[in-house]
Amino acid sequence: MSRAGAGAGAVRRGVYAPPAPDRVLTAHSADGTPLHVEVHGPDGAPAVVLAHGWTCSTAFWAAQIRELAGQCRVIAYDQRGHGRTAAADVCSTEALADDLEAVLRATLAPGERAVLAGHSMGGMTLMAAAGRPALREHAAAVLLCSTGASRLVAESRVVPIRAGRVRTGLTRRILGSGAPLGPVTPLAKKVLRYATMGPGASPDKVEACARIVHACPRRVRKAWSYVLEELEVDARVRELTLPAVVVAGSADRLTPPVHARRIAAALPDCRSLDVLTGVGHMTPIEAPDIITEKIRALVAEFLAAPAAGTNAVDAEERAV
Repeated sequence: MSRAGAGAGAVRRGVYAPPAPDRVLTAHSADGTPLHVEVHGPDGAPAVVLAHGWTCSTAFWAAQIRELAGQCRVIAYDQRGHGRTAAADVCSTEALADDLEAVLRATLAPGERAVLAGHSMGGMTLMAAAGRPALREHAAAVLLCSTGASRLVAESRVVPIRAGRVRTGLTRRILGSGAPLGPVTPLAKKVLRYATMGPGASPDKVEACARIVHACPRRVRKAWSYVLEELEVDARVRELTLPAVVVAGSADRLTPPVHARRIAAALPDCRSLDVLTGVGHMTPIEAPDIITEKIRALVAEFLAAPAAGTNAVDAEERAV
């Protein structure tokens, strides 16, 4: 079987090595952009759709795909410019929403519903698509991991100084830098771990994240940094009326827990907010079992059994 799902820069062995997909297809977005889509698991199984974050790829979800594909049909796609999807002229939140709609329509039957999970920019994609026809038709519930709806640069803690104009300016320069990341060296992994992961992240997790992030073309990284800098989808959060679960890491410097709390408060149907102690921004890799179980629980509640008659859980923050 082809290793089309491995993705450039992915590790080749272990739990974070992407499994080979059962099927690969191309979805075409509203502007014609072709999107690389992978399908794992049996036809007819409950569907899960995974949207990765900035500078990542389908390889980022390797642990979740490996665990879920036996019972679910797991659909993962590369955002434009990332992984095996070529860069496009348009980079915007509307393009992210267009791309998600295209993937849903290309992989799900009319009226078929799925659990949608988005990490970082993938979570922003789900929020940007709130109210879109394909989301209303196909989404049963959503998981938002390590994401934000606005003020990403101003509230980032990558630069360890007091909040204000100086920190915002320095953060803007760092995140918007077009400098090449170069090879994955011990120093590069140390820098990436500081900026994106919790202090307890194990070497294999740091290695997996570094290989994925360093594989992202620098011009793509820079182009999307401008979109994230100007992100403003707070109003869309209130339109995301589906059952939603929000997860954040307490040690996340890129999207600190203040973002998750704001999103959870604005969501019309937030079932839970979990802040994972000591975890950074890369929650699906840093806490793979927790993220997988969150997805599995949503599938069990909203896909494997009728949603009618279930009791909504009050949105309550928990430290895990």
